[in-house]
Amino acid sequence: MSELSARAKQILYAAITEFVATGEPVGSRTLSKKCGIELSPASIRNVLSDLEEAGYLQQPHTSAGRVPTDRAFRLFIDALMEVRALSQEEHARIRARFEEMTPGHNMMRETGRFLSELTGAVAVVVSPRLEALTLKQLRFLRTNPGELLAVLVMSNGSVQNRFISAQVSDAELTRIHNLLDDVTDGRTLGDLRDFFARKLATERIQQDQLRRRAFSLAEAAVSETPPTEADVVIEGQSKLFDRPEFSDAAGMKQLVSAFDDRERLLRLLDATMAAKGPTVMVGQEAGELGGGQLAIVRAPFLDHGRTVGTIGIIGPTRMDYPKVVPLVEATASAMTEYMDRSSGGGSGSGSMK
Repeated sequence: MSELSARAKQILYAAITEFVATGEPVGSRTLSKKCGIELSPASIRNVLSDLEEAGYLQQPHTSAGRVPTDRAFRLFIDALMEVRALSQEEHARIRARFEEMTPGHNMMRETGRFLSELTGAVAVVVSPRLEALTLKQLRFLRTNPGELLAVLVMSNGSVQNRFISAQVSDAELTRIHNLLDDVTDGRTLGDLRDFFARKLATERIQQDQLRRRAFSLAEAAVSETPPTEADVVIEGQSKLFDRPEFSDAAGMKQLVSAFDDRERLLRLLDATMAAKGPTVMVGQEAGELGGGQLAIVRAPFLDHGRTVGTIGIIGPTRMDYPKVVPLVEATASAMTEYMDRSSGGGSGSGSMK
């Protein structure tokens, strides 16, 4: 079908918003009475028939009204909907919640719970891979003779500890810490692995005893941190089981299968890493996830300008996109601010210095 007419777009928009609100097939009489369309039911019915022929609507039963297809939702998201602007109170609530959060791994779960509360849907958070996080601070603590405890504080507040065999005096440790503060600033764990290996291979570092010692200790600390896979945190799953689309046994089975297949979820959410803002996958765009009846609204969050994780919402295709999209975007933005704030700008300052 060629470009939809203004009338066809108006009727399609009305059919989608009515279906999102009720979950019931939409008929011409409903649109005529409730949606302010100044056309007779017969005229509306003709347009609905054209939209069905073009693949934007489908009729579950001969005598029933029509429901939007994935193609209709895609057009709605890309061209028809008006995203609702968040109020100052909503922005303040989101910021306040992140200011209250305690750094560490549970922050991801707290974020998921909060986003689920905001949207009334299932929230998913892909935690940052450790090597993608900025190192906030690296300190060595003397423990037993000939042994140091390396303490790595990451930008999300998580802490990694490992023991390293080394004989170092307190005075030498102070000089090592000061030197490392200058070179670790703003670098990720993955970057630092490459940086220290590269520097230690140069003749200049080999001739500088302090730098060689400092970089050797640092390389041991970051290299003993194995590359990690991202973790998928899911919160609010019960919110979907009450939806009519999944109320029967088959629907519940599809949901359980969708949330159990975390590798697929991770692939779908990772696909947003290159995006600069929120993106939406509708129905079959997410493959067979949930039998093709689910949609994902997702947005990346950053750490010092690098995309390190993803926040998203999973719900039925008849999701309230104008409400959900800005909430996901604002939460991802607040998470980015939290990551940057937690790392303290990578200055290396703190109580352990």
